[in-house]
Amino acid sequence: MTADVVLAGDRVVEVGSAPPGVRRRDCTGTLIVPGNVCAHHHLYSALSRGMPYRLAPPVTFTEILQRVWWRLDRALDEQAIRASALRGGLDALRAGTTTIVDHHASPYAIDGSLDIIAETLDQLGVRSVLCYEVSDRDGLDRAAAGIAENRRFVTRADGLARGMMGAHASFTLCDATLEQLVDAARGDGVGIHIHVAEDAADQDDAHARAVHGVVERLDRAGVLTDRALLAHGVHVAPAEMHAVGDTGATVVCNPRSNMNNAVGHSPFNHLGRGAGARVALGTDGIGGDLFAESQVGFFRAREADVATPGDWPLVRLAEGARFAGDMHGEPLLGTVRPGAPADLVVLDYPTPTPVTAENLVGHWVFGLSSAQVRDVLVAGELVVADRRSTRVDEAEVAAEGAAEAERLWARMEEIPAHDFTPMADSTRSRR
Repeated sequence: MTADVVLAGDRVVEVGSAPPGVRRRDCTGTLIVPGNVCAHHHLYSALSRGMPYRLAPPVTFTEILQRVWWRLDRALDEQAIRASALRGGLDALRAGTTTIVDHHASPYAIDGSLDIIAETLDQLGVRSVLCYEVSDRDGLDRAAAGIAENRRFVTRADGLARGMMGAHASFTLCDATLEQLVDAARGDGVGIHIHVAEDAADQDDAHARAVHGVVERLDRAGVLTDRALLAHGVHVAPAEMHAVGDTGATVVCNPRSNMNNAVGHSPFNHLGRGAGARVALGTDGIGGDLFAESQVGFFRAREADVATPGDWPLVRLAEGARFAGDMHGEPLLGTVRPGAPADLVVLDYPTPTPVTAENLVGHWVFGLSSAQVRDVLVAGELVVADRRSTRVDEAEVAAEGAAEAERLWARMEEIPAHDFTPMADSTRSRR
């Protein structure tokens, strides 16, 4: 439809005809959509693009963690955390992503790390849901510090930021730490954001602990609630999928990351409306472009099952908006209707064919792109105008990011591969 979108403060107040005399921004010929939500991100990976690598090539998922990501997170300090959040947040915002659900790890710079990310994203004008990734892999003292950081942040988060409890994955958590995580989450009234069965190593570890699988272990511990956010869900059996659905937990599929790590294809990708589990979309740190993620995810799901419905991307993006909206107390987040928060994206989209409510999915999959993002509004404020941030100097951000990346890479050269392994490590080579 062709209409004015009328804003007052941080709200959409009308979709129709603007009253005379109001200040206008000309959006003739554009398409206005709700801002996208990245339901699982790792902003700390923003400075890894083009990163040198001199160790033996990893051939298992565990080795990818040991030789790449668990080295990078140990190299992070406050300066690198800020630079990563600034660069990654700006890239996401420029791609039309207005809310980031981030999963952070910096085991040698834990205290205050979530404040740094929240303040940096607030500087850009990005809405967020943040947590620290608790893990035993760097010792029980740092696991306890991670729980404390989450609890501290949950109680002080305000404005555009919210907090929840974070955890790495079942295979890097002992029973005692898992129990402490659940107790802390219950005490603060929040859910737990955790990786689940991203690789078979997670399931193998659970079996070595004498349970039937990751889902059973987490369910017994009390992790699986309607506030939980479960990233990946690749190596899960049908019974585990039903168990997740019964709890009301939200699963976040990350198709590009799963393909890049060769861990497999999540069966949750094929669930449609009414199938039980709530399924959202994230990038797992591969940028913040949800147009690209949703399109690649759709084509991967379509390749596996030609009956995949065309609205696959929009259903999952709506689920991410529902989760973020619940966290922010904004039930209309992700919509363009009266009363909704004015988190909007203006796309310069000179379509060759009509756009209607009925055929929007076709345009989304085959026509829309983050390259068409012209303007972005968050809470009613124009934070990107004519493809440039209104809050920060983009040239300065780029220069700062490049300098910090070199400093980060140099520190990583001094850090060996991590020696932590799951209780029953998977050593299957990739083909």
